[in-house]
Amino acid sequence: MPMSEVSIATPDGDARAFLFTPDGDGPWPGAIFYMDAPAIRPALFTMCERLAGAGYTVLLPDMFWRAGPYAPIDIKAAFKDEAARREIFGRLMASTDPERAMRDTGAFLDWLLARLEVKGERVGLTGYCMGAGLSLRAAGTFPEKIAASAGFHGGRLATDAPDSPHLLAPRIQARVYQGGADQDAGFPPEQADRLRDALTAAGVENTVEIYAGARHGYAPPDMPVYDEAASERHWRALLKLFAETLN
Repeated sequence: MPMSEVSIATPDGDARAFLFTPDGDGPWPGAIFYMDAPAIRPALFTMCERLAGAGYTVLLPDMFWRAGPYAPIDIKAAFKDEAARREIFGRLMASTDPERAMRDTGAFLDWLLARLEVKGERVGLTGYCMGAGLSLRAAGTFPEKIAASAGFHGGRLATDAPDSPHLLAPRIQARVYQGGADQDAGFPPEQADRLRDALTAAGVENTVEIYAGARHGYAPPDMPVYDEAASERHWRALLKLFAETLN
């Protein structure tokens, strides 16, 4: 799939991102792919290429752009390297927060929807790990621009925090899918129930489910806990959601 590195002006500066398009002539429905905490790396390119190959123009923004350049992270090695863990969970993750991420998202949405490769007035979102929360939060922050919001192995989606993503449910117009992992302390069954109840009470069409036997990080193929069966289940759910809302 064709891929190009792009720069997108945000209120805080120019953000690095990557655009993937299907082969052939467009336009195609647009999608934003929110990365996980291990940041931009080849495994995410592979996933975006697969999504583009299904018929979508896919934007992969670097949510850590404020931290400046960084080398692709070998996540398997990083779990054994204290310096690498500090790079991910210290410098990189400290460069953003929900407020800054939503400012960025507003710019990403405007940029993507203005592209000739994109058709329609609303896009789909998918996110992983921290990106699952961003996908849900964006659906409540920019409801008129989001048709579908998916998230996988996310955490802290329905907590007592005053800015918990589930509190945005009354604003969401998109169809929502969240696929958690049953071996993930960050999204236990009671959080899944709380999120599902909030979305349903707000009239949001939703599916919130837990993948049995899966661990946090099951979808990207380079993760130490990659689970092929769970990852393929996530692909089926994501492509079904997008096919029913964007095409």
